[in-house]
Amino acid sequence: MSLGSARPAFSVRKARFIALCLLPGVVFVVLFTYYPMIRGAVIAFQQYNLFDLTSTPFVGLANFRAVLAEDRFWMALRNTGTWVVVSLFFQFVLGFGLALLLRRHFRGRGLYQAWVFFPWAMSGFLIGLLWRWMFNGQFGVINDLLLRTGIIEHRIGFLATPGWAMTSVIVANVWYGVTFFAIMIMAALQSVPRELYEAADVDGASRIRQFWHVTLPHIRPTLALIVLLRIIWILNFPDLIYSMTGGGPAGSTDIITTFLIQQVIGGDYGRGGAVGMLILGLLLAFTVFYLNATRFEKAR
Repeated sequence: MSLGSARPAFSVRKARFIALCLLPGVVFVVLFTYYPMIRGAVIAFQQYNLFDLTSTPFVGLANFRAVLAEDRFWMALRNTGTWVVVSLFFQFVLGFGLALLLRRHFRGRGLYQAWVFFPWAMSGFLIGLLWRWMFNGQFGVINDLLLRTGIIEHRIGFLATPGWAMTSVIVANVWYGVTFFAIMIMAALQSVPRELYEAADVDGASRIRQFWHVTLPHIRPTLALIVLLRIIWILNFPDLIYSMTGGGPAGSTDIITTFLIQQVIGGDYGRGGAVGMLILGLLLAFTVFYLNATRFEKAR
């Protein structure tokens, strides 16, 4: 009888302990994730200017209409498509190649892995500053190398020319993001059972056929997930662009998140909140479409 009555008391005590352990994390997430999100959504419907906080009336969809009426917003949206698609393509291809190379056992493999993964330990803003110096039109190392090899005859203002500026920030982003795909794909490759390759060897399958019919089908769900995560990450990655070009010249490297930063720096939190809500809606719509598309491909 005493043993039976002790069990509920122990369970309640254990539940309280678990709740107390979880409480700091829950409070942190609510304060620094959900509250800013909800507050930003409310501000999107207010006339909320940092330089005039005496009156912040609700203005309905006025902020959204003002944002959608700006040509610079649509330019940023087009740039975002280029930024995401081109960066993702080269990051995925180069990262996949690196993962296949690092999967093999060779001398100094651990040192080479550490060297490849090093960029991921750096902040995006710092990497942007480094590449900004490298692409400098007057004394950047890239101009110097191109001149020494005879590829160009005159220095190029990479970050001062619209076409070259977007190419430059994409190059920097590819260099930074290759590591992510290399790490994730290499981890996925480790999960492929060795028995499948042995069976394929017995059947006389070549390395290429093993890749297409053993490796790729096994890691396809993982690839679908990391591509989705990387698309969301790249779209929400203004750090590198902002530290390299600030969105210039003439908005040629603006993406939708740098456009949002400019609204906030200008003190118009209402428009900033509206842009944030548009970004959230865009990501949600794309995520639903992408998950449905990948599920359809998997079912086929």
